Amino acid sequence: MTPDQAKAIGDFLIADLEREIETTIKVIAAVPPDHLDYQPDIKASTGLGLIRHLPLIDEWFLNSIAEGRFGASPCQSDECGIMNPADAAACYDQKMKVMIGRLRQLSGEQLAEPLDFFGVMQLPAVYFIQLTIKHSIHHRGQLSTYLRSMGGKVPNIYGSSGDS
Repeated sequence: MTPDQAKAIGDFLIADLEREIETTIKVIAAVPPDHLDYQPDIKASTGLGLIRHLPLIDEWFLNSIAEGRFGASPCQSDECGIMNPADAAACYDQKMKVMIGRLRQLSGEQLAEPLDFFGVMQLPAVYFIQLTIKHSIHHRGQLSTYLRSMGGKVPNIYGSSGDS
């Protein structure tokens, strides 16, 4: 991949990510704060686990791209400070705005540079922007399936929902 190609793809993906951020914030904010312990299965994350996971890991992915290397992922315990949906939505909004700015500053050369993802894959940095989008959509979708069982309403995601 050439630097010009990486920059063009990066610009496209960053714009896509910006659109997805707003939807993710709506889903996080729709979580009822009194049912954060909801867990549909013992192997599934709790509602609180998901509202922590999204801002912390999406920021970690994007920061890793900007830094040009993947380090240890962040702690997702009570120490992270996210204890309710309002905190999680605000945290996600703030962190993603900062990260979008950092990504926009990356050169085509930086975006074309291969990154090693813990020995599992080595791909151009720009690929990991797409992986972050997929990660966010995956866990946002997981969280959106919890909402009604938690007593909440599903917001519009890619069109109206049964609750809108």
